[in-house]
Amino acid sequence: MNEPLALALVGCGSMMGGHVKGYRELWEHDLRDFRLIATCDVDVARAERMADDIADFQGTRPTVYGQLEDLLAGERDLAAVDISTVHREHHALAVPCLQAGKHVIIEKPLAITMRAGKLMLETAEQAGTVFQVAENYRRSPEQRAIRWAIRQGRLGQLRMIFWLDVRERLWYWAWREHRDQAGGGWPLDGGVHFADLFRFHIGDVREVFCHVRAYHPVRYENEEKLEGPIEVDVEDTTFATLTFEDSDLGQDVLGEWISTSAAPAHEWSRRAIYGEQGCLDWNEGLKTRSEEKPLAELVEEYRATLVEDESERLFPRGITNGVTTELWEFVRACLTGSPVETDGLEGYKAEAICFALYESAEVNRPVTIAEIENLELEGYQHDLNEGLGLV
Repeated sequence: MNEPLALALVGCGSMMGGHVKGYRELWEHDLRDFRLIATCDVDVARAERMADDIADFQGTRPTVYGQLEDLLAGERDLAAVDISTVHREHHALAVPCLQAGKHVIIEKPLAITMRAGKLMLETAEQAGTVFQVAENYRRSPEQRAIRWAIRQGRLGQLRMIFWLDVRERLWYWAWREHRDQAGGGWPLDGGVHFADLFRFHIGDVREVFCHVRAYHPVRYENEEKLEGPIEVDVEDTTFATLTFEDSDLGQDVLGEWISTSAAPAHEWSRRAIYGEQGCLDWNEGLKTRSEEKPLAELVEEYRATLVEDESERLFPRGITNGVTTELWEFVRACLTGSPVETDGLEGYKAEAICFALYESAEVNRPVTIAEIENLELEGYQHDLNEGLGLV
């Protein structure tokens, strides 16, 4: 029997709070092959509060640290690290953990630039440890069912995907509003989830052409009264056309990805994949020339096809929360050597789609994903890399 995995949590903000809820859910379902032995945050009080939360379900309280180097030096039994911080710090924290031989799971996006991400991939390969990017969206029963239906041929050959989010947001979202901390706006921060789903459902993107705008130069501490203006420097609008690589699923598949938080008064969104036989709509489910099925029914149909071992692997003990299941996959990978679904390379490829938006707008032409992945085009990222000492 394996010893429990000794885990430390680095960065104790809101998203790590979601991870702690995931660890608690595993614990409550008697999936306890781990021990959370340390919390670490430059805001030590925040790390203390998280340690208290963990002690509440685990019974033992993690040791609290304010600096990563103290954590790595102080915890001899440490085997793995869970990192969730501002994007700027991802590579600066992950690289020393990997160099110290620790397994690492890191929140998306992989890194603040592609160059920083490549450094992380190279370090993980040299270390030979597990390196997982936290990507929970694809793990939901709904996304699993959509992928399954597409590969069953229910839509026929794929033709198009539409991913449209139109709204206005005026409130200030802390470090996410600042390019030197976040790398970009929502199409990188949350959009990397969507980019991962594009690849998960359809396949690799070949080319991107994008227009980028920043209509709101300020956000507000008080959105209702428009008080407390704070200058921001990330974009709020991207209009992109994606061209996918040809595959067995479809030839010349096109995507329209629009994201704006500068559209007042009327908010709407749409996600839909079209093929020669019909459509899979995130709200309305499957609609083809011959059948209609709500998404909930499609999920039931899909889950009924899973054999017991596969069902337990994807949804251990019936758990469907994607954060929880990704954490369990990480724990098992560290203990047994089993693969992780979204490793560093998967995270790198998803992030490349996001950075293609910015690089395309920078040069005002279509760009290939290969240019982005191979670091041949880094105009938008250059000052970020320079500020981090990566060039």
